[in-house]
Parts: sequence; structure tokens; C-alpha cells
Amino acid sequence: MSINAQTSQTGEAPVTIVPPLETGDCLARPEFERRYEAMPWLKKAELIDGVVYVGSPVGILHAEADARLTGLLGMYAAHTPGVQCAGNATLRLDMLNEVQPDSLLRLAAGGRSRVEPEKQYLEGSPELVAEVAASSVSRDLHSKLRLYLRHAVPEYLVWRVLDGEVDWFRLEAGEYQRLTADANGILRSREFPGLWLDQPALLRGDMASAMATLNQGLNSPEHEEWAARR
Repeated sequence: MSINAQTSQTGEAPVTIVPPLETGDCLARPEFERRYEAMPWLKKAELIDGVVYVGSPVGILHAEADARLTGLLGMYAAHTPGVQCAGNATLRLDMLNEVQPDSLLRLAAGGRSRVEPEKQYLEGSPELVAEVAASSVSRDLHSKLRLYLRHAVPEYLVWRVLDGEVDWFRLEAGEYQRLTADANGILRSREFPGLWLDQPALLRGDMASAMATLNQGLNSPEHEEWAARR
């Protein structure tokens, strides 16, 4: 009898006990998913290179930053045909890696990722992954950065909320290079034309200005031309 099964004294069929997920567990993706799905109250857990990381309670600093960033990416997707924005979606990268990025943008058709039909999980590499890093900053800028680089995610954005910095990486010649902001502090995506991020406004919480800058990007010739081809 399996060590995960128990038989009642009345001779009833064995009852399978699914072990809980705990940070530091070393698992392959099928067992990770089996345990995760047996814990519906658990909001976030990730598998990175075969190691489990269970999410901790989320403070308001991270939650507010997450809402700001996802709101901007969602606005871009809403005005760009064929682009999908998702927050905390399960993303399968390989048999030892399954993560939940805070936000992502993907091409819904003809892109690098696909939707698995049974569970509706994403598989493959979205065109842009974004993480809000507070307590997780060391993981987001090291193990996750290496993971996304290995899977050739074209753009990776990390908002370090405690440091007041945004790192936006672009895949070039097999390496991540930081995008450079212009004189006004605006970062421009190369993967998604017209996705303009007003870094100073975002960091100070001025979402009206951040939205206005994004609107400028959405009305730019490069976005209109690119969107027309989608």
C-alpha cells in the first residue's frame, strides 16, 4: 500500500492523502500540480528549477504596485488587437518549472505561448513577463531572470518597489540587456510598439500621468502601424 494511502478499520477503500506544498520541496511538475490543486485555498505557489516556493501574505505595497502595473498593461492590451494581458496566470515552461508571473502580455494568436485546453494553463514563453518585487526581489532578479532567459522570453520587467526602480530587460543575442529610458524617464517596449512606461510617474503613484504617457504611445505611428497588421 502506498505511504500516501490509509485504510479505515471498517475495510473501506484506501483514502489517498496528498501532502501539502511547502517551500523547499523538490518536485517535478506533475506532482507539484497534484499537490497545488489539492490546496484550493493556496493563492500562489511556483516551481523554479524543481524547487517549490509557496507565496506569503501580500502587503499593500506589493498589491498596489501590482494593480498599477497590471492596469497599464491591461490598457495596452485593450487597445491592441490580438494582445492578451493576464495577471497571476499559471505558466508552464518545462517539466521542472511552473510559475505565476504578476502580469504578462502575450500574442493570443501566432505568438510564443499557447493555452493548454484541459486546464487552460499557459504553456511556452509569453512575449513579456512582469514581476513586482518586494520580498521576492532576489529571486526575481536571479533564478527567475535566468529561467526566463533560458526560455527566451523576449522582454522581462521587474519593478523593485522597495528600491524605487524598474528594470526592463530585452533579449538580444541570447542575453538580457536593459532598456534605456529617454530623457523624460520613459521606457519603450520593443516587442510591443506603443507600450510606453512613464517610470517617474509610476514610481510616485501618479497614474493619471502614467496613463497619459501610455495614451501617447497608443496614438503613436509605430503602434497604429503595428496594430493594423495584427
